[in-house]
Amino acid sequence: MPHTRYLHQLLTGLLVLSLTGCSVKRFAVNKRGNALAESGTTYSSDNDPDLVEGAIPFSLKLIESLLAASPNHRGMLFAAASGFTQYAYAFVQQRADSLEDHNLAAAAETRTRARKLYIRARDYGLRGLETRHRAFREGLMRDPRAAVRATTVKDVALLYWTAAAWGAAIAISKEFPEIVADQTQMEALIDRALELDEQFDFGAIHGLLISYEPSRQGVPGDPYERSRKHFERVVSLTNGQLASPYVSLAEAVSVNTQNREEFEALLKKAIAINPDTRPEWRLSTLIMQRRARWLLGRTDDLFLDAPKSPAGGR
Repeated sequence: MPHTRYLHQLLTGLLVLSLTGCSVKRFAVNKRGNALAESGTTYSSDNDPDLVEGAIPFSLKLIESLLAASPNHRGMLFAAASGFTQYAYAFVQQRADSLEDHNLAAAAETRTRARKLYIRARDYGLRGLETRHRAFREGLMRDPRAAVRATTVKDVALLYWTAAAWGAAIAISKEFPEIVADQTQMEALIDRALELDEQFDFGAIHGLLISYEPSRQGVPGDPYERSRKHFERVVSLTNGQLASPYVSLAEAVSVNTQNREEFEALLKKAIAINPDTRPEWRLSTLIMQRRARWLLGRTDDLFLDAPKSPAGGR
């Protein structure tokens, strides 16, 4: 996501581009693209999710404008893959989920939008990977495990965000078998990322796998136990100061195992985290705390058993 101080430079650059030749244009775009891709934590440390929600679409379209002039800029492709994924999850899919209880048509329309954004993010991620690995997408569709073997630690960020976007699209596309059929490709990407750098971004790969393991097919053992191990690892890497692992485990494991007590305890832990303890995670914490409160409000709908009375009866 771009740092605010770059926006004026980027807009000025776009005006200048119309007056320059092709090579100069490409140089200017790449220079501004580098600044955009390497920007700071203005958005991630913001304390107003609604303000950020309104600002992000402009930034994403700015990235796409620059990519139109420099389509193989790896940094901007990464920014597009990660940016569209985060925007789709935090502000589009979560809105679809909240609409579902009272407006199914609006929920379905919003979820369709989220799916399209995830697919867009996935495609940018695959393009980014192809900047270092020619015909990567073609090889991935043909033989996923063989294709990812060519990737290195330099590819981990793109492997992660491409897998995150792809997995999110699959998760909300049960009625689209052609998307669900890509599960093998998504797994190859995230498993390779884990193999190359399991500590990437304070355990982000483990965080994604908390939610994904229950959906993994053809793997022996208890999927919920695998999710719990990923949860323990990311909590360790973040010193318990990130809200998302608690919310992910509550949704992926506690609901599916009908463990109401664990569900409530995890969400209350997420809500209790002080967003100011780690300013670089502030926005993520606030967004996930919002989801935790929404989930707690739906507890009786998610669990078959009635809550126990204060006296211990039913």
